[in-house]
Formats: sequence, C-alpha cells, structure tokens
Amino acid sequence: MRISYFLYVLLVILTLSGSACNGLEESTLETEPDNNITGEIDPEPERGADSLDDLTVEELPVADQIENRFEPEFVFQGAEFIRPLLLTEAGDESGRLFVVEQAGLIYVMAGIDTQEKVLFLDISDSIDDSGNEMGLLGLAFHPDYVNNGYFFVNYTDREGTVVARFTSVGSDANPESHETVLSFNQPYSNHNGGHIEFGPDGFLYIATGDGGSGGDPQGHAQNRQTLYGNILRIDIDNQGPLGSYSIPPDNPFVGNRDDFREEIYAYGLRNPWRFSFDPLTGQLWAADVGQNAVEEINVIEKGKNYGWNIMEGSQCYDPPNNCDTAGLEMPVFEYSHSLGRSITGGYVYRGTEHPLLKGAYIYADFITGLIWALWYQDGEVKANYVLADTGLNISSFGVGEHNELYFTAFDGYVYKLVYN
Repeated sequence: MRISYFLYVLLVILTLSGSACNGLEESTLETEPDNNITGEIDPEPERGADSLDDLTVEELPVADQIENRFEPEFVFQGAEFIRPLLLTEAGDESGRLFVVEQAGLIYVMAGIDTQEKVLFLDISDSIDDSGNEMGLLGLAFHPDYVNNGYFFVNYTDREGTVVARFTSVGSDANPESHETVLSFNQPYSNHNGGHIEFGPDGFLYIATGDGGSGGDPQGHAQNRQTLYGNILRIDIDNQGPLGSYSIPPDNPFVGNRDDFREEIYAYGLRNPWRFSFDPLTGQLWAADVGQNAVEEINVIEKGKNYGWNIMEGSQCYDPPNNCDTAGLEMPVFEYSHSLGRSITGGYVYRGTEHPLLKGAYIYADFITGLIWALWYQDGEVKANYVLADTGLNISSFGVGEHNELYFTAFDGYVYKLVYN
C-alpha cells in the first residue's frame, strides 16, 4: 500500500494520541511470521558538527523532498541468496561484505559491484532452522578482528540459543574453531531475538526474545532471573566464573542479591529484531516486534525496563486496562497494525550518498515492505516519513565500512536505496 503523507501523519497522530491503556483485541499475529524470518557508553557523548542536535527543525527534510522518493536497487549485480537475514562488514578496511543465510551459511562478497559469492562459513549441520524464526540469526566481528580473527554468531540448535566464537585465518573461517560462549534453552520456536553486535565500549550486546508462544505466557520479560526478553551485555575478552566471558563491572545488576542475571543490560522486551549503535552519538536503538496492536522503537539505556508484557508499546497489555506504568520506559515511536505488523530495526544513517537522510533512523516493516526515516531530537520525534513502498519482506538492514545502508529481503536479494 502507498500511503500519502497527509494520511500517514493523520494515522500517526491518532496512534500517538490514543489512551496509553486501551483494551486489546485477541491477537492473530502469532499465526503469521512474527518477524523477519520469518566498557560503558558515555551518557553524554561528544557530538560533532554533523550531529542532529546541531540542526534546527527547519533544516530537516520536508515531505516533498523525502516522502516516497526512494526505491530499492540490487547490489551484488543481483546475486541471489536463500533467506538472507543479515549483512555486515568486518571492520578490517577490506571492503568485504558478509551475507548471512538463515540455514547456516555465511557468504563473503568482495564489494557491492561483484556477483561472486565466496563461502565464508558453513555451520548448517549445527543449525536447527525448522521454525520460521530459527536458524543462524546473528553475526558480529570482534573490534580487533584484524589481529585476532575472532567473529561471533548467534544461532538456534535443537536445544535453544547458542552464541559461539569462531576464528578465521587470513580470509577463511575455520569451522573447527567453534567455541560456545553462551547457551540457553528455548521453550518455544519463536521470539529468539538473535542479533549480536559490539558496542562502542567493546562489549558484546545480545538481543533475546521472551521465549516465544504469544503474550509471554511464562512471564519471562519481566523476570530478571532469566535471560529472556533482554538486551544482554558481556565481556568476551576476559574469562570469569561463567567460563568464556565475564560480566562488565558496570552492568546494572552486578552484585544484586535477588538472583537477577548479571548479563542483563536492559529488559522488558518482547522480540527485539535488530538493534544498532549510532556511530556518532553512541545511542543504542532497538526495534521490538509487537503482539497484536503496535510495533515499537526504543532507545535502550542501561538498567531500564521497556514494559513488555505489562505493556505493548504505550498501551496496556496485561492487565488490558489501568496497568501500572511506574518505572517503565515508553517507546520513542510506535506505529499501529494498520501500517504494518512486524518491525525490522535499522540504523541511524551516517553515510554520504543520501544527505537528506543524515541523522535519520531508517527502519522497515517486514509484512508491508514500507521503509521509513525517523528524526529524533531533544527527546522527541521531529519527523517520520515513508521513504519507499517496496512490497518486499525486508528481513534486515546492514551497513558497510563507510556507513552506507543496505537491506536484505526474503525474495533472496540484497538492496540499497536510491533517490528517485
């Protein structure tokens, strides 16, 4: 569907102005693909001249410049993949890009202009991708990868979630170098999260879903004694009592006496599908897939509770009315299921190809294929525009060495946005 700017603004206003505790209808989402597979951050980081904080509202793009002015274009000369769900780079200034397939294969591409796919790693024998939201879900390269060759993956096997480390020698990964860093069981096949990424502090961040089914029946997301429904943060460069990783000393629940898992950085999430760090401000952005009413975007801060399953976005979920919102963080933005049904988190754009998008958080909806740009300034949303109506099942975004933006889709291709 193509939404006019004025209709879109009206829908957003109606969504944001609704009661924070509306009753919810019974969910039908769980019968569909729930999502696409379907050191300390400085609290006041230094901001350069290109920061959004240095722009006035009047300098932000207007609708006529942005609204539906972009369209997808193939990269890799249209090379085809099978259920690609992640693209990333190694931080080694090689220009290479890595494409992850859900079934357990990682391909390396020499650049966006090549069609040649070179197999980097095949762990398909270790993967259980029998569920729509299972498989090889995450890939992250160590900040010192150029020297130590370490990279990390997040996947599901027959038991649950595994975060593992591999080593590469030269340009080739060594499949025999597998070392489990962290693993835990999954009670259901869905809501596995799966994204992993190193923060600007050098620690590894891990997104975990609430364990699955619908409505968080086991109350995981509000239970800090489990690893479910969280953003975790671990130190993989130093071993501790837990084995192959240690707990950063400033994690919010270090030394607690309530048996809270000390790996937890933030909690109260349903199924965070893709998070990212703004390379300029250090802010951590995460998209959280909704239940049956709204999709939400959060700026994640240490120790904060993002509400699920007391709330779904800004609306009460359990109980459906008059819920206690004390201590809960509201999303910075949300959209209703009239606009989309499964959010795909993206990145704050810091590239150079699209000056109009500088400082905008780019995200999409897996079901509708809409791509948006959201500008967030001084604690509030200043603009949110539909960039493109692609009609694609967009599974993930990714950036290359120079912060240019790409995205993967379940038609098997990798794309970039071009200005029309």
